Amino acid sequence: MPVTLKEVSERAGVSRSAVSRTFTDGASVAAKTRRKVETAAAELGYAPSLIASSLKTKRTKLIGLVANNFQNPVFLQVFDLFTRALQARGFRPLLVNLTDETDPAHSVSMLRQYSVDGVIVATSTLPPAFAKAFRKAQVPVVHAFGRFDKNVKVAVVGIDNVACGKMAANTMLARGYRKIAILGGPEAATSTQDRVKGFRQAMKKAAVEIADISYARNYTHAAGSEAMTALLQRISVEAVFCGDDLICMGAMDSARAAGLTIPDDIGFLGFNDMEMAAWQAYELTTIRQPISDIIQRAVEIIIAIDDADDDPATVLFPCEVIERGSLRPMPE
Repeated sequence: MPVTLKEVSERAGVSRSAVSRTFTDGASVAAKTRRKVETAAAELGYAPSLIASSLKTKRTKLIGLVANNFQNPVFLQVFDLFTRALQARGFRPLLVNLTDETDPAHSVSMLRQYSVDGVIVATSTLPPAFAKAFRKAQVPVVHAFGRFDKNVKVAVVGIDNVACGKMAANTMLARGYRKIAILGGPEAATSTQDRVKGFRQAMKKAAVEIADISYARNYTHAAGSEAMTALLQRISVEAVFCGDDLICMGAMDSARAAGLTIPDDIGFLGFNDMEMAAWQAYELTTIRQPISDIIQRAVEIIIAIDDADDDPATVLFPCEVIERGSLRPMPE
């Protein structure tokens, strides 16, 4: 049977309330009493009940972690960093898979059943309506990797995807590419829409036509390969900007299967800088978004957030190009 608070109080020779205060964050307890309680607890193998504590404080220390992109290895990194950041601060993640979810109200209802203290929406492929629904239900929420919308009063931590689209176009133009295609992620994703928008703006400014725009059905190697095969059947291009590294790797393998060499016959630029991008089989030049910084900031905000805050934070981090070998080098 689990050791009880009463047993600890008897072993330590203190009141039950003193034991309770010892294991309550911020509660006042004398140093001598704390030492007695901690010694007794260690001897008996006592661990305070988180459920009992939540009933008393009205705080569960549960943070809902909402995502819908579990097929992409980047999410493993996202999940690892989020869970460690939350646990290091004494919170517990509640992972929710919304891959097939289309109704924000249903998601809110599900998370409220667990009395979460807050929610982090950790994806760009769920529309802002999901984060907005939590906000409307007075559940503190942060949209990580989301799109900032001044009409949606939700804290957002991520990147400026329009600026990243411009960065991609300028990176390829600077290398002398002119017949350039875009192979984006799912068309419904706000990140895809914004990157394409920025890419269009930069190409228009340079007076260069975009050769082709297409979209992968999801963030997988198979989807990238499938979309690239279809692209090569339509048109011949010099280079392709892909909206995700895994999509890009599928596209690269498809190009090789068609007899093209990289970067001599065709160049590729990815996005994210996942670990696999550096593998010798790909040596993918890519745009890195600072995933770790985004996650750390999102966790800091959700822990400190006030659900009545009328001016939620917006934090956008800069991206950078990581040079490898999938694009021709810059001209001398």
